[in-house]
Amino acid sequence: MFFPEGRIRVFLCRVPVDMRKSFDGLSALVRNTLAQDPLSGHCFVFVNHRATQIRVLYWDRTGYSLWAKRLERGRFWDWRKPPASEMDWTHLKLLLEGIEVGRQRRRYHRQASEKLAEISI
Repeated sequence: MFFPEGRIRVFLCRVPVDMRKSFDGLSALVRNTLAQDPLSGHCFVFVNHRATQIRVLYWDRTGYSLWAKRLERGRFWDWRKPPASEMDWTHLKLLLEGIEVGRQRRRYHRQASEKLAEISI
């Protein structure tokens, strides 16, 4: 699948979804829950209750396509603070790769004494 990244919108269903749903069930959720047209060509993201499985539904001019990913360990996010209901294409790619956008941590914090020693040398 090749998308022009500037034109694709990604909509996230913020309620947990039964992952047994396929094309028809997910397209009905797009219409009823997200109030969007599933034939628009945009991506629609659904996650199960445990946030260990994700499905992405989109229409590519010839029919529906469905991506699925299941994590062996960890979760996509915590349901107490899910991401926004709309994200950009880059954020979706990072989410599928396991990278959290809003979270930045430094791996190594230098002590103040080390910094002073470096400055005085």
